[in-house]
Amino acid sequence: MSSKTLRASDLLTFTGSENWYRHPLWPSITYTDGAHYVAEAGGAYWLLDAIVSHQHDARVRAEAFQVWTLKVAADRSAELYCLDGDNCEITRQAITYTDFPLSEVTLWLTDDVIFLPSEY
Repeated sequence: MSSKTLRASDLLTFTGSENWYRHPLWPSITYTDGAHYVAEAGGAYWLLDAIVSHQHDARVRAEAFQVWTLKVAADRSAELYCLDGDNCEITRQAITYTDFPLSEVTLWLTDDVIFLPSEY
């Protein structure tokens, strides 16, 4: 269990990945050290699970480049949405409650890899 020590400034330190983690729900999808850090330090493995679960939607899976953003509101509800490379919305998910420690985080998915934008 995480102590939720995630800070936005921590995410800027990831500029590549030495490790690749295979996602158990969709084994062809991997994620990088930065995405792993978000999940571990932010108590947010559920976020990776949500991104992967949306890959079952053919419209989402058809997009080669996906920009996933989680925005947390003051009341601790959140929106998870996915844009394509042209900033067109593909899908959106309302989240009733989250204890995710940041007000916003963005992850990219392309070539079956989930990663932080700074890791590109």
